[in-house]
Amino acid sequence: MSTTASDPLAALVSLPGVPDAVDSVRKAVDRVYGHRVMRRRSNEVTAEAALRGSRGSAALAGADWNLEEVRRRTDFSGEDEARTVGAALRLTAEAGQLLSVWRQSPLRVLARLHLVAAGGATPDDAVGRPRLAGEAVDEPLIEAPLPSAGEVAGRLEGLSHLIIAGGSAPALITAAVVHGELLALRPFGSHNGLVARTAERIVLIGSGLDPKSICPAEVGHAEQGRAAYVAAFEGYTAGTPEGMAAWITHCGRSIELGVRESTAVCEALQRGAA
Repeated sequence: MSTTASDPLAALVSLPGVPDAVDSVRKAVDRVYGHRVMRRRSNEVTAEAALRGSRGSAALAGADWNLEEVRRRTDFSGEDEARTVGAALRLTAEAGQLLSVWRQSPLRVLARLHLVAAGGATPDDAVGRPRLAGEAVDEPLIEAPLPSAGEVAGRLEGLSHLIIAGGSAPALITAAVVHGELLALRPFGSHNGLVARTAERIVLIGSGLDPKSICPAEVGHAEQGRAAYVAAFEGYTAGTPEGMAAWITHCGRSIELGVRESTAVCEALQRGAA
């Protein structure tokens, strides 16, 4: 399939392995949405998916806490890891509130996400705006070359136009590209990974693939491990067909693992109700 100006992601659909990944994700999501527990207790599944997704995203950012510790903890101030977990929880809670804005003004949403993630921990003049020339970036997991501030501004604008225009590409592809582009750009001075994974979540919800937000891709990214995450991301930055396919299929597998997690939650709720 050829790329068109109105649908620049269209060509990615035909990359090797991508059609199978798209189909596999769609079937997995359909199965969990068809679970009998979802008819009456979907809010509980959504809440649990949010908690587990936050834990997974924080783990990739260096705060690999036990799920029960995340559930139990009420104070996320103090040490760096606690602040990271708190930022992930806040971002997940915020994601569902920004869907109506995302398709009209994605850059405004990204600014809001960074503001929420920073939570007052970053100097006020650096929060919610792309970094300026010479400003440092704190993102220890991603060691890819850092684009200049000028390149960041141009590519963010391009990403914004892509989201606003929409297109026929499956949600998996759009979510993977948004996630990968934000990781590559690292547009903010901090919390870029957390923001990128939250943006992926927003795309999956807003696209209609996962409208109840019960398929936390963050769980799958964390389960596959930081090394696999970085290796797949390097495929995205390489920009080759093989590299892009590897990143998209990695994101697809992450969604499927998130589905598996929520299916287990459904099964647990069903046993408890029996």
